[in-house]
Parts: sequence; structure tokens; C-alpha cells
Amino acid sequence: MAKQKTAYVCSDCGTEYPRWQGQCNDCKAWNTISEFVLSSSATTSRNLGGYSGQTQAVVETLDNIDLQALPRFASGYKELDRVLGGGIVPGSAMLIGGSPGAGKSTMLLQVMCQMASNKNALYVTGEESLQQVALRAQRLGLAKDKLKLLAETNVETICQLALQHKPELMVIDSIQVMQVADVQSAPGSVSQVRESAAFLTRFAKQQHIAMFLVGHVTKEGSLAGPKVLEHCIDCSMMLEGESDSRYRTLRSNKNRFGAVNELGVFAMTEKGLKEVSNPSAIFLSREEQQSPGSIVMVVWEGTRPLLVEIQALVDYSQMANPKRVAVGLEQNRLSMLLAVLHRHGSVQMNDQDVFANVVGGVKVAETSADLALLLAIVSSFQNKILDKELIAFGEVGLAGEIRPVPNGSERISEAAKHGFKRAIVPKANVPKQGVAGIEIIGVSRLSDALDAL
Repeated sequence: MAKQKTAYVCSDCGTEYPRWQGQCNDCKAWNTISEFVLSSSATTSRNLGGYSGQTQAVVETLDNIDLQALPRFASGYKELDRVLGGGIVPGSAMLIGGSPGAGKSTMLLQVMCQMASNKNALYVTGEESLQQVALRAQRLGLAKDKLKLLAETNVETICQLALQHKPELMVIDSIQVMQVADVQSAPGSVSQVRESAAFLTRFAKQQHIAMFLVGHVTKEGSLAGPKVLEHCIDCSMMLEGESDSRYRTLRSNKNRFGAVNELGVFAMTEKGLKEVSNPSAIFLSREEQQSPGSIVMVVWEGTRPLLVEIQALVDYSQMANPKRVAVGLEQNRLSMLLAVLHRHGSVQMNDQDVFANVVGGVKVAETSADLALLLAIVSSFQNKILDKELIAFGEVGLAGEIRPVPNGSERISEAAKHGFKRAIVPKANVPKQGVAGIEIIGVSRLSDALDAL
């Protein structure tokens, strides 16, 4: 019998320890370190090669490598293809995560049923029965005569059946319930998730199968399992959406075949997820009666501009420490910008509660929202209604300067397409030829932007 070794691994980040302890030193999480058994006959010792699927180590020069790559193929959903970098790459392993009920299984079932009409597709379910998957396909009105289904959780059995049917596209739903026979731990543990993902990734690359892996998320919203799960796959995506909203956003966090931070927008309907070809239109559903503290900004998501509305509310604080609340924006950056506004804009808010919100549940991470946020705060503080046809973007520095942002001309052009007439932007982002139909006001200091209101 093979000798067994014991290890202690953090279930959040995958860090290994020689003995149990209450807190992980890397991710600082409590009570996430658990014991599991390593077998000497682990799957890594098999002749399966590394994550890249190479079974033999060969040294070659760059000019001898065959660059005639397998062509991408479209998934039938332009928003998904955008996030993937232009389509699905054969032999790639793609991980889709999201909170329960976000629509991961629904999206992949729609994609698989559509792709099964011209490609050999296999849907492997480990959490639901075949009847449950068929009932969902019937409810969504999908074609059911081409897609092949398999209910199995053993990774070796799945790969053996896949070798017989030779699919070009596979879905594993989900990676947390998959298990490798040689690993002596329960499904969902760190070791099982790690070995199952490595096994399936190697198999996909060796057989040139495009494989989607469904992953669960932790209570903090990150992908569950060890970090090696995200390292060995080619593309990592998160399907996000609030429970009270019908819109879902698919964001790429890692992509070896395209740009990261791409964004795809979908709408959840009775017939499944539908693409939203013009996301700016749904985020700009503003009221006819304009209110103070509201302005539209242009953010850059992946390879396209996106117009979203930002709102601010400033009210007198009854407490010694006024509140600073930001939804969809970084909390610490809001406090920093308020200090810049006081120092370089002569606007005092040390006795005011400040609330900021990005309409539509969009999360803005880039600094181009600084100028629009400050203008919305000043508008609410002074109870001054801003022009409904005004847009703004730009980064605000600690010295009160307005710094340029990437793709400034494209942002202005997108705003002009949606009917906006005025734009307050960094002076360095003003196009030399101008943009037809919109007045561009270039500013270099925060005080200049406040005077332009």
C-alpha cells in the first residue's frame, strides 16, 4: 500500500503548512486551513505532462515552432466572444465563476445547445441530474436533439468517455464536485479541486478540446479553491449581477488569448440570458426631471467605452465623524478626492455626509471617474442642477491637476453618438480636429473644471 502523507492547506488561497493553525499567513483568513491526505500515486506522477499538455520535453527554436494555430470559432454570442478575445480557442481551458443564481449554467447550456448544431459538444453535469438539465433546456426553448449529456463526477471516467465521443467543446459543471480517485480527500477540498483542474486542463490541451469549467465563489465573492486553479487555466471570467437586477455582467480577469478586463452585458429573461448590444443605453435611463448631484461619465471597459451615470448626495452630518459611503467606487479614493477638493477647490465638507453611487450596479475601478465624481459632489453640495447634456471624465491628482486618461478621443466620440453636447475633459485629451456636435472644454486644474460648470 502506498505511503500516505498529510498536509494542511488553506481552502481560500491554497497555501500549505506543516501543521494546523487558526489563521492563514498569506490571505489572513481564519479557520480555512484543513487537513488532507496526499497519496504517493497522485495524478501528477502519471504520463500526462504539465499544464500545457506536452507529454515529451523537446527543446526548439522560435522559428521552428508551427504558428499555424487552430482557428477560433464563434460561440454564437458576441458579448461572450468579446470577453474571450474574439472567440473560443480550441484546446483552451476557461473558468467561469459567479454567485449562486447568477446564470452560469444557463449561459453555458445556451451556448452548448447552439454550438451542438455544427460541432460535437458534451455537457458534463455533476450537481444536477440529466432530467433537471433537460427541464431547463425545455423551459428556455433550446434545441435538444444535438447536445450530448453526461452525469458523472469522476474525472478519469469523464476523460475516457470523452475519448470515445471526441467532443470539440466540453462543459464541466462544476469543478468543485469533481474528484480524482487517487486523491484521498472529499470532493470540493483543495487537493481534489487542484488535481481535477490539472487533469482536465491537460486533457483539453492534448485533445484540442475547448473546455468550460464552472467554479463556485466564496462569501467574499472570489473564486473558491486554490490559486493554482486560476494559474493553470487559460481564461478566468466572473459573471456578476445583483439579485434585484435583471442585468448580468461578464468580466474577464485573466485571458491568455485576448485583453483582460473586457466586459460583456447580458439581460436575464424568461428565455435565458440575452445579449445587450448597447450597454450605455440601459445605464443612461435617466429621469426627465434632472436633480442635483447627477452627471454622466465615460469609462473604458476592455476595448470599448461605456457611459454610466454617477450620483452624489451631500447632506449635513449629525455625527462627529461624517460618513463617506461609495457604491461602485473605491471608498478610500472618495476620501482622498474630498481632501483634494478642499485644498484646491476651496470646498469644505468636514461637516457633511457624502454618498456616491454608480447607477446600474456597475463597478468602476479606473481613475477616469475622479473628475465626474467631484463635479457630482459639488453639484449636490451647492444644490445646483448640472446640464443634462454634459459628460465629464479625467483623473484628479493630489496637486489638483487634471491628468489625461487613455482613449480620450474615443470616449468623446461615444458621448457625441448618444447626443451629449458638452464635455469637460483633461486638456491633453482634447482632439486636435475636434468632434462634430459636441463642445469640448479642456481643463488642466480642478479649479478650472469647477468654473466651467
